[in-house]
Amino acid sequence: MDAFELLTTRSSMPRLVAPGPTPAQLDFMFAAASRAPDHMMLQPYRMIVFANEQLAQLGEIFAQAAQQRGDAETQVQRAKELPARAPLVIAVAMKYQAHEKVPRDEQFACAACATLLLQQAAFAQGLGAIWRTGWFANDEGVKQALGLTAQDAILGFLYVGTPVVDTPIKPNKDMANIIHYWGL
Repeated sequence: MDAFELLTTRSSMPRLVAPGPTPAQLDFMFAAASRAPDHMMLQPYRMIVFANEQLAQLGEIFAQAAQQRGDAETQVQRAKELPARAPLVIAVAMKYQAHEKVPRDEQFACAACATLLLQQAAFAQGLGAIWRTGWFANDEGVKQALGLTAQDAILGFLYVGTPVVDTPIKPNKDMANIIHYWGL
């Protein structure tokens, strides 16, 4: 896959199975993520990897959050099973660092860029991935269970594995109404 194809055909792959990324593929993904724009080189992100039995531990974290929220038992059970939708899940968080030159929004943007680069690096290696958020990404109990503080933010959970089917490529979006050349 060349860079043009990678950049213009990015599309999430929700149906993933084993095998997940090899250690070398995962290292490549992290190397790509390290190239995110990063003012003052703060690396304001953390990537927490769940594979094998750790997926069940993430499921327990989700289930506890659903239970705390007062969800029905069927929803609690579903929350517990969510991480099993892929052989590997990477929780990506913005770890806020107070800095006079790098505001919180910029640090969040850096972590978001790193997440996209993780996903693109997965695609470049023939893997499938989907960046999921949902209410778990905003839940204080989930944040705490992942060792994050109230100032931090979960950007989402990147599910990675082998695509079950060819990744469906969505049509290009019409950009004409959102692009404006200043002064014209």
